[in-house]
Amino acid sequence: MNEDKSYYIQLNSNIEKMLKTSEFLGSGHNGIVYLLPNNKVIKIFKDKKVCTGEYNIFIKTRKSKYFPKVYEHGAYYIVREFVGGQRLDKYIKKNGINKVISLNIIKLMEEFKKLKFNRLDIRCKDLYLMDDFSINVIDPKNNYSKKVIYPRHLMKGLNNLGVVDQFLEVVCEESPKTFELWDFRFKQYLEKNIK
Repeated sequence: MNEDKSYYIQLNSNIEKMLKTSEFLGSGHNGIVYLLPNNKVIKIFKDKKVCTGEYNIFIKTRKSKYFPKVYEHGAYYIVREFVGGQRLDKYIKKNGINKVISLNIIKLMEEFKKLKFNRLDIRCKDLYLMDDFSINVIDPKNNYSKKVIYPRHLMKGLNNLGVVDQFLEVVCEESPKTFELWDFRFKQYLEKNIK
């Protein structure tokens, strides 16, 4: 079945003016992203509910160093700070994982707990790695509405990249209790999905 990928959204003249000086960055399932001047991006969403959900997460995380600052929003768009760096999965594919990256992922998951997220998970492709190995989140989803008690998608991505065992070694060193939960749950997940 072919899904129509085109859609039309009415934007105000100010946003249309911004788009004239923008550069296309990419598109995904939920929308399209453009680079704006002054270190900003605009994400235009297909669905108003998804836009509102992401905006609400950014508002609740506005004091966190892991999330970009939001400047403006409308029913179908968010203007936020540009996050540079390299996508985590692409970096790992080229360079592998190291202890500093692993520790920063663990700290990010701790931050998710502090932010009272129900979904303690994120995909590798939604994380960007800076030159100092610090991590930024670009595309938060369902963090308050969906319940996930360990980083399943993240570990699945690390497993696909062949580095999940290295990551879990660092988790075990830092927090044996967290390691037990994550290792047990992930092995359970793998067993279910191999059958």
